[in-house]
Parts: sequence; structure tokens; C-alpha cells
Amino acid sequence: MNSRSFYAVGYMFLITAFFSTLIIGFARGTQTRVLANERLAFEKAVLTAFGNFSYKTDAEVNRLFQEHFAQNPEYGKAWVYKKDGVLAGFALPFEGKGFWAPIKGVAAVSPDGQKLLGLAFYEVNETPGLGARIVEPFFRRQFEGLRLRSQGLLLELKPEGTVLSEGQVHAISGATQTCVRLEAILNEQLKDWLDAMRREGRL
Repeated sequence: MNSRSFYAVGYMFLITAFFSTLIIGFARGTQTRVLANERLAFEKAVLTAFGNFSYKTDAEVNRLFQEHFAQNPEYGKAWVYKKDGVLAGFALPFEGKGFWAPIKGVAAVSPDGQKLLGLAFYEVNETPGLGARIVEPFFRRQFEGLRLRSQGLLLELKPEGTVLSEGQVHAISGATQTCVRLEAILNEQLKDWLDAMRREGRL
């Protein structure tokens, strides 16, 4: 290797090391903030899923969440929701692979595990105008009070225009792949949790 090549390789090494260090430092410097934002998004999703909370600031979100929700190892990954000291439901986090990226959300489950009280999302990166519309109120409202089936699939997403029966809601036209995946995520994770709770006599 002549001196000119050696200089070029050394220059590239120094440039790479400099920018790598810069990126790693930036990532570490913002990690705390990123985690705090993720936590806040989760807490907002929990409050939204139950639908009976109002807030104006992030501090209010955190206060309401701390006042009403708590984790109890007896209920697995679900957060226990108490209103006036009485069990009012469970906030069950769920996540799975959507059409393009992970979908993360919270299902509000009634105290007896018989129905959903609501649904909210805190991470969705599906197609704008199509799959991403699962976060919109018109879609989420269908899950409020939805009675879960006792046999087969707990719930189903059917094409728009379908006459619905127990445990069914309308999917979003043009977002078939996202809706198919969401249906699978909800059925699998709700069933796993409900089965575990019933085996242990929690519900």
C-alpha cells in the first residue's frame, strides 16, 4: 500500500469513527426521553380504551393513570382498573405484526372477561388512509361493549356491509391485510390471557 492509499484509508476510518461516536452519543442522550414518550403514549392509550377520562396535559394523564391503574402479578400483564375502589376492568396490552410494522395497543376488558369496553392504540405504522385508520374513533367505537364469543374466535372483523352478529365488527375497506392481522393479534392474545385467568380462578 502506497502512502496515498494509506492516507485515504486512515481518513475514512477517522470519519467513520467520528460519526459513529456522534450517533451512539445522541442515541444514549435521548434514550430517557424516548422511553418517557413511549410510557406516556401507553398511558394515554389505556385512558382512551376505557373512554371515561378527560385530560388536557401530559401531567394529568400520568396522574389519572397512577390513581386508577395498577399492576398485580395475579393478573399477568394486564393492568387492573379500579373506580372508587371497586374493580372496573382490565387494561390488557397487546402487540403483534401488522401489514407493515408492529401494532401495539390496549384492550379494555370487563371485570368478568365477557366483553370489551374499548380499544386504543399507541403504536401504528400502517398505510396512511387505509390500515392506519384503525386508530380513528369510528373504528374503535365498534369495540365498546362488544361481547366476546365463548366458542371459536372471540371476535371477528367482517367486510363493510356485512350484517353483524355477536362478536363481530366491520373491518375497514381497503385495509384488509391490516384488519386480518389485527383480528389475529386480538384473538390470540385475548384468548391466552382469558384462558390463563379462568384456569387460575381469577375470572
